[in-house]
Amino acid sequence: QVQLVESGGGLVQAGDSLRLSCTTSGRASGIYGMVLGWFRQAPGKEREFVACFNWSGGITDVADSVKGRFSISRDTAKNTVYLQMDSLKPEDTAVYYCAADWTYYGRAAHEFDFWGQGTQVTVSS
Repeated sequence: QVQLVESGGGLVQAGDSLRLSCTTSGRASGIYGMVLGWFRQAPGKEREFVACFNWSGGITDVADSVKGRFSISRDTAKNTVYLQMDSLKPEDTAVYYCAADWTYYGRAAHEFDFWGQGTQVTVSS
């Protein structure tokens, strides 16, 4: 079982930046070799794809709604994947989830097997 742990959420003003982190506990090799995704869910809305990272190939995919403002990266030494969020907008307010899968690389939330507990990001205007 892979347990994901997110951190880095908070309350910021429009235009500010935040960096979310995702790592894992309970697995010696961490999230190495997995596909990592970031999703978000605002109140009353469906869970939405944000970004995806293939650890093995270093391939990334970012949703059009955040492209140019958000980026996904990794720290191999720390076995951690980051979601860097710049120029935040009030519409970015949501609970952000880290997800992982052994093989699936894509935008469909239901395809990811492992999920973190979520971290709240609130952007005030």
